[in-house]
Amino acid sequence: MSEVSMIGLDLAKNVFQVHGADASGAILFRKKLRRDQMLKFFDAQPACTVAMEACGSSHYWAREITKLGHNVRLIAPGYVKPFVKRQKNDAADAEAICEAAQRPTMRFVAAKSEEQQAAAMVFRARDLLVRQRTQTINAIRGHLAEFGLVAAQGLFHVAKLVTAIEDHGSAIPEAARPILCLFVEQLRSLDERVA
Repeated sequence: MSEVSMIGLDLAKNVFQVHGADASGAILFRKKLRRDQMLKFFDAQPACTVAMEACGSSHYWAREITKLGHNVRLIAPGYVKPFVKRQKNDAADAEAICEAAQRPTMRFVAAKSEEQQAAAMVFRARDLLVRQRTQTINAIRGHLAEFGLVAAQGLFHVAKLVTAIEDHGSAIPEAARPILCLFVEQLRSLDERVA
């Protein structure tokens, strides 16, 4: 029996699909693995190339499987799609990943370290907070425009609207003021978090 040289791994939350092939591309096995079986399965395999689509959890699995002596290759999902031969399912995806990884011209994604992932998470979290701040500012602008209060665009000009909300002598109905004050509190909190 041939020895496995390439394993295509379709990642999931709980049940993973693996597709093993030898050096000629012949199918050696197709298996479903639960999360708790993954590392035990790969530890029992001879050192080979393990390919998977690059996604959020793929970097974790790449690090763990590399520790077991395997060569892990991550492929951008768009490069795998043309290799799916039949209806899309996990087994077909694992086979397509395996086949795509065997192509000599295939481009691979570098696996990220925990530090690189943590740094990327900081940027993504900040970006989310900035988007939420922009949504809050747009909500304040939209609601105050309904009462004839407008300000020029830009973060600097929002202070004029905040002042109008906090000024009980402004033309804002008292019924709307508590809700608008919630937006102001949220805006200040987001400003602190972004900083």
